[in-house]
Amino acid sequence: MQNYINNNLPNTVKTYLTKYAYRIEKLEITKLFECIVVIPVLDEFDNLPKLIISLKKQNNIYLKKTLFLFVVNNSDKSGEELIQNNLNSIEYLKNTAELKEINISVIDAASVGKSLPDKIAGVGLARKIGMDSALQYFNYDVNHVKFLVCLDADCTVSENYLDELFSCINHNKLKAGYVKYHHQLTEDLEINKAIIVYEIFLRYYVLGLKYANSPYAFHTIGSTMFCDYESYIKIEGMNKRKAAEDFYFMEKLSKATSIYEIKNAAVYPSSRPSWRVPFGTGQRVNRYLSKTQNEYQIYSPQIFDVLKEWSKVFHNKEIESSNYYLMKAKEISISLYDFLIQNNFETAWDRIKENSKSTEIINNQKKLWFDGFRTLKLIHYLRDNQFGLINIFDAVDQLLLKCRYKDIPKRKEEVPSISLQQEYLSILRELA
Repeated sequence: MQNYINNNLPNTVKTYLTKYAYRIEKLEITKLFECIVVIPVLDEFDNLPKLIISLKKQNNIYLKKTLFLFVVNNSDKSGEELIQNNLNSIEYLKNTAELKEINISVIDAASVGKSLPDKIAGVGLARKIGMDSALQYFNYDVNHVKFLVCLDADCTVSENYLDELFSCINHNKLKAGYVKYHHQLTEDLEINKAIIVYEIFLRYYVLGLKYANSPYAFHTIGSTMFCDYESYIKIEGMNKRKAAEDFYFMEKLSKATSIYEIKNAAVYPSSRPSWRVPFGTGQRVNRYLSKTQNEYQIYSPQIFDVLKEWSKVFHNKEIESSNYYLMKAKEISISLYDFLIQNNFETAWDRIKENSKSTEIINNQKKLWFDGFRTLKLIHYLRDNQFGLINIFDAVDQLLLKCRYKDIPKRKEEVPSISLQQEYLSILRELA
């Protein structure tokens, strides 16, 4: 174990760093913090000043207690232009005088000998290196919650961002959650259309899960996530995925603790096209602009009816046999029944009952078996085998009715004007 500036690391932290950390970086700082915001940086030199401006507007009381940890990263096979952009970012973050007003530290995972192995390089590994290293620099002597926050270099944040993080997390003793987000609009009409329909898709999905009473009805946007250090250790830290690291991280957190939304502050993710990850915001914008598929189609809300009925049966506190659950599934939807059969539900359920010592454990195992990923797989299965895709605005209208929302926008076109699309988005932002 290396020497730390913090001699009061809890044993759980030392054990985690020894067992699970990929690469522990020693930072050029001499103080400890209550909040550490980890920010991966890849080819972001032009965007960093915008982020810094929004960070400098935060409440100075909380700025003093917060470290912004930038992980400037690329693979060992990245091109010269990208590497140079990253080196410029490191120079900017380390040597720009005005940045001394806030606590900033930089992990160099970009220059020769420090870059990441191409096979595993990506946003998941960058977040992991930053979050693992951050564990060394919390002030464990204070009673306040010590928490990790994820942000991205192409985002900005509202002026009350740190106020709400500190007040909500400490007042409510929160273990994990996410900050409300609004994608940034641009001067490019086509990009705006792309990001509006994508955010409608994201919020429609979460609203559908809420309607169905799914325990996984929360957003999984990487730049909005937070958790306390104990929960981070409990789930064995961030994963190394090149994409969807946020989905799997939030899902693991939700199995360990409750997920809370901070609603009175906001993160503003970029709406730009991007090559950085195989899917997510940037790729969805790319796909819209390339016109390779109809972005105005989505899952039928009838799928959420099936999920709602299944949740009512399966998440009931009564413990039933596998045959009972399969019989009820067949009554709800033959496709649901087929899905459960294909996912070996009977064997899994019988094993859960056999190995669980109490009703409480069994009911918790229900959530673990029918998790967020399996929920998504069921939705895709129902889409492919029973309900198909429908117009996204028809779907939103129907789901809003199911949620008993009364002021549904009036429209005549299948794809309404961009102003009406923004009205739909505003409604969904209120509800999901």
